[in-house]
Amino acid sequence: MDKILALIPSRSGSKRVPNKNIRPFGRGSNLTEIAIKQALGIPQITTVALTTDSEDLLVMFQDISELECIKRPAEISDDKAPAIAYVRHALKLLEHKLNIRYDYVMILQPTSPLRLKEDIVGTIQLMYKHPEADSAVSVMKVDHLNNPIKMKVMDGDELVPFFEHERGRLAVDQLPVLYVRNCAVYITRRKEIDTFIDVMGNTSVGYPMPAERSIDINEMIDFDIAEYLFNKK
Repeated sequence: MDKILALIPSRSGSKRVPNKNIRPFGRGSNLTEIAIKQALGIPQITTVALTTDSEDLLVMFQDISELECIKRPAEISDDKAPAIAYVRHALKLLEHKLNIRYDYVMILQPTSPLRLKEDIVGTIQLMYKHPEADSAVSVMKVDHLNNPIKMKVMDGDELVPFFEHERGRLAVDQLPVLYVRNCAVYITRRKEIDTFIDVMGNTSVGYPMPAERSIDINEMIDFDIAEYLFNKK
């Protein structure tokens, strides 16, 4: 059976939403706890690990026996550090500690609390289905209002196409169907992690998720909307 390492990256120091990853969310929970519980409920996942620079988080979750807690060095913990850095750090520690060679590494960011277990399993299954791909990632359909063909720049007061003229393509069915990563689920083949420049590699396949499960919390308005939908669900 393939061995999958699921990483929950939860650093401190959020600027736009203070204490975002441990801020109370939903009914008596927080974003980090929700991500951990989602990962622990997936039988295909071999190891679930929290990687964080926050002592508060390490203490908060240290008693969960099924969870590996990793103290992340400061130099790979700021908002400019690439994800590949903490992935390599976690792999080096855990493969040595647990004497395991993982086949895949998964990232489940706490900022996507509306993702379901079926989204995690679906992305894993998609990865298995495509042996030619380096990674599988969750995506969402781009709303027609945000379609690049509709984007403009302002030249003084004049609207000028940013990419190309709309040429009368105003209706939804006249525009190309586009997708964007929603940051909810990433899974990558382990064997290439040491040489990739990012966690996606060169070839990725996409697992579509609906917009109502695709909120990625970056601003306070995202937090409020996600919490409303989470409580409603």
